[in-house]
Amino acid sequence: MKSTTIRRWSFIHTWTSLICTLFILLLAVTGLPLIFHHELEHLLGEAPQLREMPADTPQLSLQQLVQAAERHRPGEVMQYMGWDEDDPNGVVAIMAATAATEPNSSHTFMLDARTAEAVEMPAANGGLLMFFLRMHVDMFAGLPGKLLLAFMGILFVIAIISGVVLYAPFMRRLEFAQVRHEKSTRTRWLDLHNLIGIVTLSWVCAVGVTGVISATADLLIAAWRSESLMAMVAPYRDLPPPERLAPPDRLLQIAGEATPGMEVDFIAFPGTRFSSEHHYAVFMKGSTHLTSHLSKPVLIDAQTLEVTAVGERPWYMDALALSSPLHFGDYGGLPMQLLWAVLDVLTIVVLVSGLYLWWARRRNASVGRAVLQ
Repeated sequence: MKSTTIRRWSFIHTWTSLICTLFILLLAVTGLPLIFHHELEHLLGEAPQLREMPADTPQLSLQQLVQAAERHRPGEVMQYMGWDEDDPNGVVAIMAATAATEPNSSHTFMLDARTAEAVEMPAANGGLLMFFLRMHVDMFAGLPGKLLLAFMGILFVIAIISGVVLYAPFMRRLEFAQVRHEKSTRTRWLDLHNLIGIVTLSWVCAVGVTGVISATADLLIAAWRSESLMAMVAPYRDLPPPERLAPPDRLLQIAGEATPGMEVDFIAFPGTRFSSEHHYAVFMKGSTHLTSHLSKPVLIDAQTLEVTAVGERPWYMDALALSSPLHFGDYGGLPMQLLWAVLDVLTIVVLVSGLYLWWARRRNASVGRAVLQ
């Protein structure tokens, strides 16, 4: 590689790294506890606990659960209902002042499907873990914060690619994984920076790309609403909103019959951003490990309970659904969480060492200029 080309790639690597490093460092630090968010919820006593009851205790109907939720949060409306992965008797309810209320202003709690008892979920509404999540997702700045982090994620990926390009000519003079202990402190850190960077290459690329996808979630959901969802609800476009909704008791049965072999993921109630004012949207997911992260909506008329559409989600929504578990490593159990944590810490080392190398280089250059003067 020509020296001019190396200088150009070095310029790209230096400045993309400098611009994004503090933001990526923030994401790496806040992402570390989020890898173990389930475990930390239990440790902090914020995980919802349902009462011990006989295994054959029957569950209440969806309408009874909705009514219990409305009694628990008077003046609010149901937005979403989902089922806890760890306890089949746990029904997660999300309510807000209006169906269209944005997610950060909603309230999340759990209902016992057998008794309709409401159990609070502190970690879903505030506290330390929610602080880490909001800092990691949007820095408490909403969509502008998400888009800024997405841009920083793109710069991070460019920095990774440029670093790989520079690594090849650099390593021609050295053995693989060699750290020159006899050299200066800066040289030793340069070797460690390059070594850790190349070892974690695949992981940081995966986390960087999935992070960018997750950060654009609001835009992707808006695109899905304006394209796929609007096409499915086109016959209802000029109709006034229904005055009364049919009870949701049969929603799971109806959606199950429309999508054989699939399981319920969550229900979006009329007026939310995942449904229309005229429909219950029951999102069904696959039963395998991979397809459990991929879902399709079954739109059910909110007055007649007739299935009006079974939609296939576009590729970008599937990419969004797959990006979150890969980003946080929460689909492979504790061993994968530990691996993600180790790689996260190594990434922090790479980021901090990169800042040190840049500072040391500038300091040496300043000293050299002072000597010449």
